Amino acid sequence: MAAWIVLAGVLLMVALFVLSQAVHVVTQYEKGVLFRFGRLIGVKEPGLHLIIPLVDRLTKVSLRIVTMPIQSQGIITRDNVSVDISAVAYFRVIDAVKSVVAIENVAAAIDQIAQTTLRRVVGRHTLDEALSETNVINANIREFLDVSTLEWGVEVTLVELKDIQLPDSMKRAMARQAEAEREKRAKIIAAEGESIAATALGQASDTMLAHPLALQLRNLQTLVELGVEKNTTVVFPAPMMSAISELKTFLDREITAATAGPPRSAADSARPPESEIARNGTPAPTVSAHEGLGS
Repeated sequence: MAAWIVLAGVLLMVALFVLSQAVHVVTQYEKGVLFRFGRLIGVKEPGLHLIIPLVDRLTKVSLRIVTMPIQSQGIITRDNVSVDISAVAYFRVIDAVKSVVAIENVAAAIDQIAQTTLRRVVGRHTLDEALSETNVINANIREFLDVSTLEWGVEVTLVELKDIQLPDSMKRAMARQAEAEREKRAKIIAAEGESIAATALGQASDTMLAHPLALQLRNLQTLVELGVEKNTTVVFPAPMMSAISELKTFLDREITAATAGPPRSAADSARPPESEIARNGTPAPTVSAHEGLGS
């Protein structure tokens, strides 16, 4: 009796084991690839499936998008700059049969080919292009990956450059370049401001020249502005050019008066110059004022 109980227990355990091997559940985000005696039978959709233990083998393949980081790669750009670039790739299985039959390990294969593709694509661009045209580089990497991965039943949905490490010397050079660029823009803006201000001042001077009272009104406005500050010094602005012209006229008049000498009397005016006396040797006759009046 005890032997029958032991045998029944063993048979029950075997039945449970066979049942566990025969019953498989494929989840919604998976597909099952069924092999029988090593031959491909078909694909099992999500749900409950029964297979023959020790005869059939069901391999489950996930169809969800997989995030795979690409390790940092030392790359020399087209302009001979050494950079370290890391990226991240997103892929998903679109053909469960190919992902099982065509390649042994999909994730490992994509990781290796993504690293080599990253070095190949970035090496064709300069450093400035790698920093500014990341979208183009991402698209090129994805195109190269799809050529190989589609044969494995895998589609690369997205590739993004994650981090770009530059040498310290290159960082300093780029900082100096950016500083020089900012100084250039500042000088150009200042020059444009000076040009606009000069044009506005020229227009204002033409207006004041056409309307002389405008200059006087401007002088009065300046006095009002000075008075608001409660200054003890009062400044009377005057036109600079007119003041210089008047000063020049005054100096010319003074110089002319100094070179002409003191004013001569009537008798001195009638007397011949000494140069004529020296030339003739005898003094010329003089006529007094009374004789002239008498005659």
